[in-house]
Amino acid sequence: MPINPFRSRITSSRAQLASPLKRQVGLSLLLLGLGAFSATNAVAQAFPTKPLRLVVTFPSGGAPDILARLFSEKAQLGFPVVVDNRPGAGGNIGADNVAKSPADGHTIVMGTVGTHSINGALYEKMPYDMVKDFSPISLIASAPNLLVVNNALPVKNVPELIAYMKANPNKLSFGSPGIGTSVHVSGELFKSLTGTTMEHVPYKGRQFAIPDLIGGSIQVMFDNMPSALPMAKEGKIRALAQTTATRSPAAPDVPTVAETVPGFEATTWFAMFAPANVPRPVIDKLNAEVLRVFKLPEVQERLKTLGLDPVLSSPAELARYQASEITKWAKVVKDSGAKAQ
Repeated sequence: MPINPFRSRITSSRAQLASPLKRQVGLSLLLLGLGAFSATNAVAQAFPTKPLRLVVTFPSGGAPDILARLFSEKAQLGFPVVVDNRPGAGGNIGADNVAKSPADGHTIVMGTVGTHSINGALYEKMPYDMVKDFSPISLIASAPNLLVVNNALPVKNVPELIAYMKANPNKLSFGSPGIGTSVHVSGELFKSLTGTTMEHVPYKGRQFAIPDLIGGSIQVMFDNMPSALPMAKEGKIRALAQTTATRSPAAPDVPTVAETVPGFEATTWFAMFAPANVPRPVIDKLNAEVLRVFKLPEVQERLKTLGLDPVLSSPAELARYQASEITKWAKVVKDSGAKAQ
């Protein structure tokens, strides 16, 4: 077939034009990428621009408050981290406050297993979405709950408690710092697996429940170990068991509930979240600071003495863990029949 010289000239011209055009497009894309990288870097370097507010969804004195104040004391972000206790509704009030805060990373929450995995199954109407309304930062720590009783209750161990409850249905009451907390759901799980009954009495915080436990107005509590263990050691209350699958090094002589009730496990955990849509460079900067603070030897030692186990993570690891916990606790809540009143 004869070659069309006119078409050849057009093809050659197109090729000559395409080469510089491709180079120009490639250069533009490169510059765009560098610009985005520079903008990302600028966001990370500029943050923070004012003090951070770290919301604790329970009153002072409990494990979430202790962890928040440790971070507040040790953080080095250029501005102070101010702890803001906003208790109520099983932690929902404080968590909702953060969910509706500006997505700039200056407001964060010390989330709990309740606020970010249990409450969605317990409350018919949630003020926030536990997943969609938050940006995960990092897991912080986990801990057993400690099954403790009033000293006057005539039981010394879990088998004796179960026998007493079966002989005296609905005679006992167990307290918690709010509906949906791990303290509450631990009690519901215990009732479900042992076929026993006792009344749940929710308080606005553990500091309101503990005096009633000591005084005998309530007789049982599944309190966070960092809060309950020192009081048990002082003899103010009696520790019967811990709720994790294996014994914590902080209380090696205290058996687990599972040693009497196979399959019982209720671990409480704490994690830091920011509102949804916080820029990733800001999340990464917060994550790096959380990891730095909670890896400090003095902080690790402090957590160990409290019965808290440091469990640090990337944002993605926290997101995956939260998803698995939501599934787990939804089943526990359904099986127990527990509902927020």
